[in-house]
Amino acid sequence: MTFAFKASNLEERRKEIIDLVRGQLIVSCQAPDGHAMRDTHTLTHVAKACVDGGTPAIRCGGYGGLEDIRSIAEACDVPVFGLTKEGTTGVYITPSKKSVAAVARAGAAVVCADATFRSRPDGSEFADLVPVAHEEGALIMADCATPEEIKAAYEAGADIISTTLAGYTEHREKTPGPDYDCLREGRALIGDGAFLIGEGRFHTPADVAHGLLAGADAIIAGTAITDPGWITGYFSSLLK
Repeated sequence: MTFAFKASNLEERRKEIIDLVRGQLIVSCQAPDGHAMRDTHTLTHVAKACVDGGTPAIRCGGYGGLEDIRSIAEACDVPVFGLTKEGTTGVYITPSKKSVAAVARAGAAVVCADATFRSRPDGSEFADLVPVAHEEGALIMADCATPEEIKAAYEAGADIISTTLAGYTEHREKTPGPDYDCLREGRALIGDGAFLIGEGRFHTPADVAHGLLAGADAIIAGTAITDPGWITGYFSSLLK
């Protein structure tokens, strides 16, 4: 079932992934420590169900780390957008060159890493992570918080860029729903040649459609699809 690139050339691999996910909904399948679904076996089956539902790729890892990536990559025939979460403050999403290599080796076709302007624990910059992922045969996605970080990540060589961290750092206020302005402003800075993904608080099909209109090439959604606790609360909220 494991996804395998058809090409060995990095540029062709980039095209393969982009062609696969363009205009599509990628599902994030993660659960933090203490969550009722914090179990690799459970999340693997949830990921498989999302693939059955039509998602062309799965974002996973988080606090389940390499174990989740390996399990989901082996169980699903779609590319994995993998990450680790190391700590809870500062730069903790695949924060170092070492963690980028480990995520790629665990089976991620795309390594997702923090690309904000904050300091990294190993003293590296995002630009230092790019060749590490590429040497492992994987692409790299930049998780950004601001339009300026989107531009910098593109110039640093990111294969894919996302708005994952918009509203989750001190550099940008959190919006109630998706940060469409971050998408629009980021797109204006990088032009149409870069592949930009909208991620963060996409909770309804209307949010997803609006994200594409705002300039995203694809959307990543997680909580509203893969967290039954959140979904239950959302459905019952109008009854209270």
